[in-house]
Amino acid sequence: MAFDRIQIADFRNHRATRLDGAARFNLLVGANGAGKTNVLEALSLFTPGRGLRRAQLSEMTRDGADGFAIGADLVSGVTPVRLGTAVQPDGSGAPASRRIVQASGAPLPASRLAEWLSVAWLTPAMDRLFTDSASGRRRFLDRMVLAIRPDHATFSGRYDKALRERNRLLSADRSPDPAWLEALEREMAEAGAAIAANRAAVVEALSQRLAVLPDAPFARPEISVDPASSAEADALADKWRTSRSAERGAGRTLSGPHRDDLAVIMAGTGRAASECSTGEQKALLIAITLAHATLAKAQGADGGRPLVLLLDEVAAHLDPVRRAALFERLEASGAQVWMTGTELALFSGLEGKAAVWRVTEGVAEKA
Repeated sequence: MAFDRIQIADFRNHRATRLDGAARFNLLVGANGAGKTNVLEALSLFTPGRGLRRAQLSEMTRDGADGFAIGADLVSGVTPVRLGTAVQPDGSGAPASRRIVQASGAPLPASRLAEWLSVAWLTPAMDRLFTDSASGRRRFLDRMVLAIRPDHATFSGRYDKALRERNRLLSADRSPDPAWLEALEREMAEAGAAIAANRAAVVEALSQRLAVLPDAPFARPEISVDPASSAEADALADKWRTSRSAERGAGRTLSGPHRDDLAVIMAGTGRAASECSTGEQKALLIAITLAHATLAKAQGADGGRPLVLLLDEVAAHLDPVRRAALFERLEASGAQVWMTGTELALFSGLEGKAAVWRVTEGVAEKA
């Protein structure tokens, strides 16, 4: 178990939705546009970052409302922890622009949510992951790393903050202070080395799990970080120090962990994922997600952090053989699973194992 007693208020098209009695498998069934994905997005906000749509807070608030609130019991031990996240107006009349997070009523930095649970997701938009820009694949990689290593959010925050300031200095009209650049580069190097080490460790562990998977019914991927940034802080700092002149001309930092990419090829063929068919890319993505779920279960057992998988329309375009294999591997993963679909028939084989909610125009009713 992970989430239960979920309450969603003024979020997207949900005025007041409550989901009680969650199970290992949870199915949200309804027509397109009913609000199924909105429930998944609400749950995705219990992780550092901007959720599965990467939307602005103002976009998440229901039309006509001043803010939104989401609460859920995190059931992972003897006593549930009540997690909450909300956006509320500050009284100035301006749109709410800051999200607050609480654990059992106590303030909690959003970056520390990863210490409580691991959340991963697949959405239809991610079907383009291997053909879109590297930034999307890098976010996908970092979410997988975060599920295994909660400190990754802290290192990423430190790195991004220093990177923004260095880029500001590089793009300024006057020459930046070398001493200030040195301090920023040292901060970036320390955090960047930790980011690179975390990515390398998780990719290596995940590669070992992928290597023993069968080639069917899902394609078997081989993954790596390309180019892999150095995990040595001194090497990173030296690289940026010697690149100042060129990067001053570009007005931004041209190398480092923020430029890394997740490289994926199909085992047995050597073809890059970007060159595979749409169906093969989908199968590769599902295979990585399922293997990561088993890795998160194994490596998260010592910390007791539950794993939640949010799968939006994942079964819709799979044949019956692959759907059955998907459900079998999800059951073995130990994760709590939330899936959406337009009809219950898509989840044949989960009868008696899943909690089902019918979603209609922002209202979810348990079947």
